[in-house]
Amino acid sequence: MKKIAIIGSTGSVGRQALDVIRLNRELFDVVLLSANSNRELLEEQCAEFGTKKSCLTHGSSECLISLLDETEADLVLIAAVGAAGILPAYETVKKGTDIALANKESIVAAGRLILDAAKKSGARVIPVDSEHSAVYQCLMGHKKEHVAKIILTASGGAFRKTPNDALEFMGVKEALKHPNWNMGSKITVDSATMMNKGLELIEARYLFDIEPDRLDVVIHPQSIVHSAVSYTDGSMLAQMGYPDMRVPISFALGLPERIESGVRQLDLCEISRLDFFKPDLNKYGCLRIAFQVLKKDMNGPMIIMNAANEIAVEHFMRKSISFIDIAPVIENVLDAFGDCTAEGIDEILELDGAARRWCSDLIQARR
Repeated sequence: MKKIAIIGSTGSVGRQALDVIRLNRELFDVVLLSANSNRELLEEQCAEFGTKKSCLTHGSSECLISLLDETEADLVLIAAVGAAGILPAYETVKKGTDIALANKESIVAAGRLILDAAKKSGARVIPVDSEHSAVYQCLMGHKKEHVAKIILTASGGAFRKTPNDALEFMGVKEALKHPNWNMGSKITVDSATMMNKGLELIEARYLFDIEPDRLDVVIHPQSIVHSAVSYTDGSMLAQMGYPDMRVPISFALGLPERIESGVRQLDLCEISRLDFFKPDLNKYGCLRIAFQVLKKDMNGPMIIMNAANEIAVEHFMRKSISFIDIAPVIENVLDAFGDCTAEGIDEILELDGAARRWCSDLIQARR
């Protein structure tokens, strides 16, 4: 049996991972579960899966890192949201344990550090984002020098059909109505701004060690093609499936085997058509910012952008800023810090914290 630890088990990805494990009980032993604050659900999960080690973090990784250090796991699923995933991911790969990574923010903020540590220890970093899982599969058995371009697909989020001049009237309720995916609140808002795809561009740059000019984004409203890789011989490989996170989760948990996910087989005749078009960077200001940060290829702006976005989305969810304020707030924080780099985990966390404080102060001053 494969020993599994899940960081963020009460969140959207964590709950769906346990759904997959429930279908494959004979394959997995859930040795550790952690959550931020949902004690009741965490206790229910531990009872169901016979998990003896658990932890409520309440925004701090200290007890979790200690628990991970003393737990023998074959795979740790990092499903916590935001910067909370950075330290668990880093400490896990540093000791040579494979991670299934659903937390894109940890790679955006500390990608080089985490992947260098994984390379040194021999740990694998298996992506759980549907797009990066798709790319991972399309790259299997191929050489990086044969890759012409990695193409990440995007649904366009809740406001894909909303006129640009109507975006200022869109609130939290509207932003959370994702047309295709069942996800947590933060990532659903990020999908509406397309910052989610911006973070995924940076994640792909690190995960696949690919140059920024070989990365692109297309809008694909049906969310059937999860991403594609074009090769130098003119061919293109794409991974397809219904938009359900249990598919990439099952791939990451089961690798190298394919295991039951609970998702039905794709019916091409039922779909009948697939559409693709370029994103409007005037509409999706957050994606435009992310492309600019990606082009700089410096970890400082990546850390700052990610931190500012988390704070801006929090304030949007609290209704203290509007939807169209999110991108300008992020730009203002980036301008305030300028181009910089952070070396080592302490500097990364320090810059992350400083950017969050600056962003919070900026928003308070605007009110």
